[in-house]
Amino acid sequence: QVQLVESGGGLVQAGGSLRLSCAASESIFSINVMGWYRQAPGNQRELVATITRSGSTNYGDSVKGRFTISSDNAKNTIYLQMNSLKPEDTAVYYCNAPRVVTSRGVEYNYWGQGTQVTVSS
Repeated sequence: QVQLVESGGGLVQAGGSLRLSCAASESIFSINVMGWYRQAPGNQRELVATITRSGSTNYGDSVKGRFTISSDNAKNTIYLQMNSLKPEDTAVYYCNAPRVVTSRGVEYNYWGQGTQVTVSS
């Protein structure tokens, strides 16, 4: 199975920055789309950002202008640069790969284990 490993979470003051990474743990032939989602206690999981292999991006309204998603296709890795962080950004952030192609064939709906981001006021 594909393993997605997130890193880069932590505690930061409001107005600060963090950079999250998500890397696949095995050889993958192709991934068309990957994304970041987040979930705070008591809240629904929400879209943060997505990116296609060609570089097209989409952002949730609450992070537009502050967060930037990017990718390294050769490494099957995505990043989330988070600037101007607010306490409302506090959540567990999850990496998602909805469709991947490996030597075994097409596989669906992989999620990382999550990484905690806490923004203090």
